[in-house]
Amino acid sequence: MGGKNKQRTKGNLRPSSSGRAAELLAKERGTVPGFIGFGTSQSDLGYVPAVQGAEEIDSLVDADFRMVLRKLSKRDITTKLKAMQEFGTMCKEREAEVVKGVLPYWPRIYCKISLDHDRRVREATQQSFEQLILKVKKHLAPYLKSIMGYWLIAQCDTYSPAASAAKVAFEKAFPSSKQPEALVFCKDEILNVLQDHLLKETPDTLSDPQTVPEEERQAKFFRILTCSLLALKKLLSMLPKKEMHSLEEKLMSLLSQNKFWKYSKHNIPQVRSAFFELASAFCQYLPELVKAEAPRVCPAVLLSIDDSDAVVCPALWEAVLYAVATIEDCWSHVNAKKGVLPKLWTVLREGGRGLATIIYPNLLPFISKVPPGIAGPKLEYFRTFFSSIIQGLSSERAVASPSESSAIITAFMECLRFAILQKIDEEDDQRKIHQMLIYDQLIPLTNAVLKERRLQNGPLFYQIAETLSSWEAKAELSNDDSTDEVFQKLLSNFWDHLLKMCVLHVDTLDADEKTLFAVSGMLEILQNPKSATKPNNRKSLKITFTDEDESERNTENGKLMEMRNSDSEIQADLQHCSLLRKEPLENLVCSLAELSIVYVNEQKSEQHLKFLSALLNSFSSNRIFQVLLEQGNDASSAEAESQNEMKAHHESPSVHFLYTNLIPWLKEDWRKDTHFLVDILYSVLNCSNSNDERKIILDDLTKMDLKWIIFLQIIQKACSSTTKLSLVSDWLKGDTLGERLVMLADDLCHLGLKPIAASSESAPSERWTLLSLVLSQHIKNESLIGETFVERIIDKLQAALSKAKDLSEAGNTEPSVSFICDVASGFFSSVKGCLLMPSSEDLLFTIFQLCAQRQDATHLTDLLVCKLKHTWMSGVNSLVRQLWSMQKQSTFLHKSALWVKNQIQSSSLDVKSLQVLISAVSDLLSKLMEADGQSGYLVGTYVEHVMPNKTEWGKLHESLSTEWMHKPLLEGRLSMNCETLGSCVTLCGTTKLPGHLCTSALLSKMVLLVLENGIVHGNDDAERKKIDNIIAELLYSLQWIEELQNPPYLLLEYLRMLEEMHITYEKFSTLSNTASLQETVFDRSEEHGRLWSLTMAKVIRVENTVSCAMKQLFKTTEGFLPLTEGRLHTLQCLSPFLIEEEKKELVFHCVAKLMTCTQTELSSTDGAFGCLSILNSCLNDRSIDCDHLLPGILKIIISWKNDNEDSFLFSCNLKDTSAQLLGFNIEMIRYLPLLLKYSTAPLADSEWDFIMCSMLAWLETTSENRSLYHVPLVQIFACVSCDLASALSAYFEAMAPETTGNLPVNLISEWKEFFSEGIHNLLLPLLVKVTGETKNASEGSFQNSVLTSLGEALTYISKDQLLNHKLPAKFVAGQKTNLPDKLQTLLNTLSPLLLFQARPVQISVYHMLYKLMPELPKFDDEDLKSYGDEEEELALSPPAALMSVLATEELLLENILECVPVGEFAVIQPLSDEFCLVLGYLLTWKLTLAFFKAASSQLRVLYSQYLRRTKSLNKLLYHLFRLMPENPVFSGPTSEVPNKDTKTFFTEELHLDVKGTGVLSSQIPHLACSVYHITLKDLPAMVRLWWNSCEKRVFNVVDKFTSKYVSSVLSSQEISSVQTSTQLFNGMTVKARSAAREVIATYSVDDIFIELIIQLPSNYPLGSITVESGKRVGVAVQQWRNWMLQLSTYLTHQNGSIMEGLSLWKNNVDKRFEGVEDCMICFSVIHGSNYSLPKKACRTCKKKFHSACLYKWFTSSNKSTCPLCRETFF
Repeated sequence: MGGKNKQRTKGNLRPSSSGRAAELLAKERGTVPGFIGFGTSQSDLGYVPAVQGAEEIDSLVDADFRMVLRKLSKRDITTKLKAMQEFGTMCKEREAEVVKGVLPYWPRIYCKISLDHDRRVREATQQSFEQLILKVKKHLAPYLKSIMGYWLIAQCDTYSPAASAAKVAFEKAFPSSKQPEALVFCKDEILNVLQDHLLKETPDTLSDPQTVPEEERQAKFFRILTCSLLALKKLLSMLPKKEMHSLEEKLMSLLSQNKFWKYSKHNIPQVRSAFFELASAFCQYLPELVKAEAPRVCPAVLLSIDDSDAVVCPALWEAVLYAVATIEDCWSHVNAKKGVLPKLWTVLREGGRGLATIIYPNLLPFISKVPPGIAGPKLEYFRTFFSSIIQGLSSERAVASPSESSAIITAFMECLRFAILQKIDEEDDQRKIHQMLIYDQLIPLTNAVLKERRLQNGPLFYQIAETLSSWEAKAELSNDDSTDEVFQKLLSNFWDHLLKMCVLHVDTLDADEKTLFAVSGMLEILQNPKSATKPNNRKSLKITFTDEDESERNTENGKLMEMRNSDSEIQADLQHCSLLRKEPLENLVCSLAELSIVYVNEQKSEQHLKFLSALLNSFSSNRIFQVLLEQGNDASSAEAESQNEMKAHHESPSVHFLYTNLIPWLKEDWRKDTHFLVDILYSVLNCSNSNDERKIILDDLTKMDLKWIIFLQIIQKACSSTTKLSLVSDWLKGDTLGERLVMLADDLCHLGLKPIAASSESAPSERWTLLSLVLSQHIKNESLIGETFVERIIDKLQAALSKAKDLSEAGNTEPSVSFICDVASGFFSSVKGCLLMPSSEDLLFTIFQLCAQRQDATHLTDLLVCKLKHTWMSGVNSLVRQLWSMQKQSTFLHKSALWVKNQIQSSSLDVKSLQVLISAVSDLLSKLMEADGQSGYLVGTYVEHVMPNKTEWGKLHESLSTEWMHKPLLEGRLSMNCETLGSCVTLCGTTKLPGHLCTSALLSKMVLLVLENGIVHGNDDAERKKIDNIIAELLYSLQWIEELQNPPYLLLEYLRMLEEMHITYEKFSTLSNTASLQETVFDRSEEHGRLWSLTMAKVIRVENTVSCAMKQLFKTTEGFLPLTEGRLHTLQCLSPFLIEEEKKELVFHCVAKLMTCTQTELSSTDGAFGCLSILNSCLNDRSIDCDHLLPGILKIIISWKNDNEDSFLFSCNLKDTSAQLLGFNIEMIRYLPLLLKYSTAPLADSEWDFIMCSMLAWLETTSENRSLYHVPLVQIFACVSCDLASALSAYFEAMAPETTGNLPVNLISEWKEFFSEGIHNLLLPLLVKVTGETKNASEGSFQNSVLTSLGEALTYISKDQLLNHKLPAKFVAGQKTNLPDKLQTLLNTLSPLLLFQARPVQISVYHMLYKLMPELPKFDDEDLKSYGDEEEELALSPPAALMSVLATEELLLENILECVPVGEFAVIQPLSDEFCLVLGYLLTWKLTLAFFKAASSQLRVLYSQYLRRTKSLNKLLYHLFRLMPENPVFSGPTSEVPNKDTKTFFTEELHLDVKGTGVLSSQIPHLACSVYHITLKDLPAMVRLWWNSCEKRVFNVVDKFTSKYVSSVLSSQEISSVQTSTQLFNGMTVKARSAAREVIATYSVDDIFIELIIQLPSNYPLGSITVESGKRVGVAVQQWRNWMLQLSTYLTHQNGSIMEGLSLWKNNVDKRFEGVEDCMICFSVIHGSNYSLPKKACRTCKKKFHSACLYKWFTSSNKSTCPLCRETFF
């Protein structure tokens, strides 16, 4: 089709259109032209009317149809295809009337388009036609005649989808009964079309030569020829008989044309094929016509007999047979001897040229029709015929294809039988022919087949057997015409020749083994053809391995063996076998056997022995054995002598043969393959008379030292055939074999389990196979061997496996264990009732133990463990099925349960072992459940056996370390007043899980499995209680882990395992109602308190409900009192979940009790201590309104103090203090912060005094008793005392002016002057001492909790209190410093604590030092004034104490982080040593940067110089890019109103609390981001310098990260700082535009007006800031450039803000206007880094320079001359 956008020819303005062309024609001629087609003879068909000018012709055609029909006449295939599909759709969807309008135009289009070259178009045409037919139905009738010829051709289309579519349309139009009528109606028109196509049309008339390529024209022509021939055939076949005569005339004219007959020689095979099909049809339907045309038909058909095209051949041979059958005198029209037969012989000699399956089945009908005259002389004729066939069979193509060779052989045998049955007058001739057929044809063919392995499985031997049967039948009939004699002669002839041929094959030393097998196979088939399935029913697919003769022998022999249905049938057949067959066959076999035994005895020929075995297998009779013995007697006379007593026993030749020949063969050691000898043994047994005799023979064999493989083969063959089994069954059950097998089992187990396996036999595998076979093979529900022997063998296996467990050097156990698995697995799965033997239960238990232990313990490989698992699973399967049917107890289940119980309670398992054990038990349980169904009996008892009893649970609880108490005690969730902690067992080093954890995990898994399967066993409530107890213990375990402050990795792994195995409370709650579980946990909590109470709190939190039973505790006084430890802890843990009303009730109970407390009851659980504990718990979260009570309680406490001050531990030694007193004091101290926090009523003077003084007194006690911090309660005492101090400090710090009025007058001044001072004078030295004594306080150790509270209190210290500290002096030798001594001591004391291995210390020290940093630079500032300008570039160190800490940290950090590439995120584990080190390092830098920020511009230059020299900043930046996360998103709670921007660590403020309330894992990344942020903000120039010096990868990483996360934050800060700046410049205004990231400065003096635009880059501050000029009035260009450069330089190379840069620049410009000249080295007035003016003047040229610039000039040029005039500078 023409493209729309192609270049047009000049002058051609409109695209072409066939529609318009038709219109023009109409206008010129006044009519619409007819369709101009190519060569159809009809001229009366209508044409689709064009649109314009054609309305008057026909308005019936719908416009849409008109469009589609027009498209159908286009040349483009796609257009036609789419149009045709559209036409079909329209026919389907439009009304019938509309569609009918198309009918007049359809025939013309159909006739043309149904012959289209494109097959898709043809198919679519027929489909659309179908739709048209369905719509218009009988209205098609008027147009039938014009369509039918093409329709018939379409039904014969070579593209079958198109043909079938046309047939479907035809069937839709006419029911099958009407089809012949329709064809009769149109027959003349059809014949016209077909004749035109066959005789008149050419490629050029069918297609337009100008537009269609030649190749396509030819293809279309040949296709239409083929279809026309086939259509004519179809017409003939469909027309009724009576109509045939009317066709004859028309057909005569066709047949008389030479052109028609030339199609038999056409070069296109499809045309030839169609021609021959038509020829057959003519013979079939118009025989008279054919006879008339015989001179043309016969040569055309018969002379093409050698056409070897696969397409033509089937049609040709059909035509040949029709021709010779229909035309009696057909041979008279061809020269058979020269023209037909030689061609046939050639085809046959070539094996049918690959078409044997088509040609050969036609040979018999063909030769049967060859008249004697042509087939004479008979002898030569048959010889040529059969020789050609044999020659053809030997062609490679025929041999390679089983179907071809099979067709050839079958045809050969059919024709052979035909030839023999031919009556020939001369008897002599007949004998010659018979002789020739047997001797020259059949025997050579048999010989060829025997030699060619690929033909041996063909049908020949079966065909021979069948032929022999038919001859034998004829030989037995006694007729007058002496046929029987002829056939008897024929048969004897055949057997003689066959014998000679077989002897030829056998009588040679190097006889080919395969040929020998073919011979024996042939004899077997001749003996009994029924015994084998015919090869054509059986797909003979065979794979042979050429290098293993054994496997080939197996397949060859195996094939012949399998082919028999069973031995008994053979025997039966032998009896029926005719004597004519039996005798010669037996003679033949005897001759061959005799020959073979000679070769075996004299030449030790293996292949002859195998051949003999195969012969005996089919023909075992005493006669043959006799022959063998006679032949063998001469050879083995010596042996015969030695066996003479055997002879006495065994007269029968077969047994004699066994002892003289077979046993010596079996004993030969070199023999690898003994299958065929075992076959001979069975032949011998077959000849034996009685079972007793057979048993004696086999027992003798068993006692002999034969190889085990022989017995394995005897038993295997017995199992595969019932006949053979009956021969050996007595022996199998006997003792002789049983004892041997038990010994074998014993040997085998020891063989592999000895540490060094020394085996005489190379591969023990066949012996294992034998064991497995006798154990697992059952026939009619009986084991092969005696039951007792089975049991004894199983005992041996079990003993061996239990040793395998103990053998540590497991190198050798592997094969044995693997074999035992195979044997046991087979035994368990195939033997019914096997597991009711005690021995097999023990074996199962041993295998279970191996599977339930870790591989490290059992030293087994993964593969073996898999095998073992499979074995015991199949065992348990059988076991549970048997238990269920027999209702018996199982020792396996009992033993395994006790063993599992022992394992989990022994605390000897690690996580992996526990996991393995749990999986094994789960598997076991699921098997039990499958068997149990709903009753759950087996499962219930199993769980019962595994569960510990009460005392065992108690022991398991005790085994859990008490380390868990620290956290709840410190957090005040539990209160204790007894020293129960004992020595603290640390868990750090443990590698084994405590027994409690293992037990609770395993039992919970079992319970969950039971619940999942909905099994209920026994009494419902009791069962429920057991389940609740188990889940409660699991929760107890989990709570224990949760309370540990820093659980070791082992426990975290344990938790992960529980998650993976779905052993969780959530899982339990989905499976079951948890109300009774809550009750159980609550009861335990009330009884025992402690960890049970915390477990209860956890359950309540998860379930979110408090049951009524719990509330009874405080509803009544009786319920509440007396308080025990259990109740106290329960109430403490309950309090957070109570509603306000309930809490109030509880508080009232407590207050009532407090008011009545006597002195003696103060520190007891049931007295003041208990009530205060509960009160504190209730007040802890402010959800209760009882302010009026709080001061009252304080008054009660004060009254206690007045009465009994000894109970208050003020400023005393705690060495001998009781735990009860400590507990009581702790609760009082805890109460006071809560009072401050929640009480709204003002306190009296005396009450404030009590609080303040008590606080200081308790702090003194804390300070004096630091040696007792290892005692838990003392430690908690210290913590709460410090917390009280923190609370007071926070209270006064947060004091709002309006609330001060409520306080006593002097309180605040007293606090500031005395109490606050007192706190810090006690605590600061205490911190130094405690940290001095403990170098490392790991998180979770005692000191750390004290340090946390202590550090928290110290963060409230004021700057003045720090400066007036009372610490001992501490100085470092050689330390350069400008600081006063007191300040230096403080720095020297505190800075090293940044390295302390405890986060609270590091954070609190940081907070203290942070307050000092702004004070430090001023001392350097004073010192700076004493330096002149003269010196070289200076560098000043930031505080030396900080720098030395930094140096230490840098060294250590380098070791940790050097392996992490820059830009990759190094995860630091919270609270590890690395964590503290990184934290210290980053805090030190935060301090250094704070110090920097406080310094003046001049000092900053010196400090940065120092940092540049030491490279510290570079190291910091490299480390930061390892510590900052790739995506620094902030996930914590944010203070601001949430907005759309994502929060990152750069946008959110970092809060460093001593108590570390934030998420610890994000602290280091956040801190790193914070440090990077400050560094960029305060030292942009230095970061820029570093960035530019980085390697490319790091350069890109830094650039990308900074642009993405930091630049926007810093830019907006910088811009907003300009906007909010209060700095005023005289004569300069500054404006900022945040959206555009730019700052505009306008400078005006006199008439000079300058505007500068400072633009921040997108990767600010890494990229350089661009300075552009706005307006410039009154300034020289050069001068302007200098100034621009200056400002650019300042902003790029100074570490300061835009405002500072602008002020510097303004000063420069001001000085310039004041007349100070630029320094001619740096072109600026004020020096970039030290801000000095040019002062050093050259004496010659009087120009002034900055001293620093000159210094640089001189050092870099190595000269001391003036830069301008080049004179020496003085």
